Amino acid sequence: MCGIVGISAENNVVGDLYDSLLMLQHRGQDSAGMVVCDSEGKLNSRKSMGYVRDTFLQRHMNKLVGNYGIGHVRYPTAGGDGKEFAQPMYVNSPYGISLAHNGNLTNSESLANELFHAEMRHLNTDSDSEVLLNIFAHELQRRNKMKPLPEDIFAAVAGVHNRCRGGFAALVRITGYGIVGFRDRNGIRPLVYGYREKADGSGREYMIASESVALDSQGFTIERDVAPGEAVYVDAKGMLHTQVCTEPGEHAPCIFEHVYFARPDSLMDGISVYKARLRMGEKLADKLL
Repeated sequence: MCGIVGISAENNVVGDLYDSLLMLQHRGQDSAGMVVCDSEGKLNSRKSMGYVRDTFLQRHMNKLVGNYGIGHVRYPTAGGDGKEFAQPMYVNSPYGISLAHNGNLTNSESLANELFHAEMRHLNTDSDSEVLLNIFAHELQRRNKMKPLPEDIFAAVAGVHNRCRGGFAALVRITGYGIVGFRDRNGIRPLVYGYREKADGSGREYMIASESVALDSQGFTIERDVAPGEAVYVDAKGMLHTQVCTEPGEHAPCIFEHVYFARPDSLMDGISVYKARLRMGEKLADKLL
C-alpha cells in the first residue's frame, strides 16, 4: 500500500502536491518524495525517509519549481526500507522518466532477469517499482520516436500490461511530455482523476491520485475512477487523453481499501468508504446477534 498523486497545472504545482501527499499520508509513512518539471524541461526533485512534513522543509520547497509532477508516500511491501527505495524512481532513457507506484508485481523476479539479460537494463534495487519503471521505459523506447504521440504512450502502457502481472496503479512523469496514470486490468489498486478550471477560464488543470480526498482538498472536481486497464495521459499542453490499453479482466478492487487502507471520506469506484464500513459493521452484527 502506497499513495500516489500527479498534477498538471498552469503554475507551480509543488504546494498542491505537498498538500495532497499530506492527505495521503495514511497510505505510507516510510518515505515521501516528489519530482516536478518546469516548462524548460528541468527536473526538480526531493525524496527522503520519514513523513511528508519532515521530508519537505521550507528550504526544500523553495527549490522545487514545476508546472507538472508526481508525488509518492511509501509503505514498504516489496524490497527493502532504505532511501534507495524511496519514490519517485528515475531513469534517464528515453526522455527522462520518473515513476510512482502503488501495488505489487507477482512476476517481478522473472521480469528483472529479462531486463538485465535481454534488454541490458541495470536494476539498482530489488524493488518491483524499479522493475515496472524500466519495463515502461523499454516499451516506450521501442517506439523509437523523438517526440512521442499519445498513441505511443498508450502502446507503451499496453506493453506493460502484456508483461506485468499483479495489482498496480502507477503515475509516470515524462520529461517534456506530461504525466501518465494507469491501472491494472483488474482494478485491484485504486486510481481516480479530476479537473480544476484555470484561474483565467482558458482550460482545465488535472490531478490523478490514489484517493478522491486528495482531489477534494485542492479544489479539483472528481471526473471518475480510472477504469481497469485504462491509461490517462495529460500532455505538456494540458490536454487530456484516455484509452483502455488492454482487455479488462474481472473487476476485483482490493476489499482492504474499504476495510482499512483508505480514508473514510474517500470515494472508491463510486462507493463511499465510510458507508461501506457501516454496512460491513451491520452485516457483522447480524451474524453475531
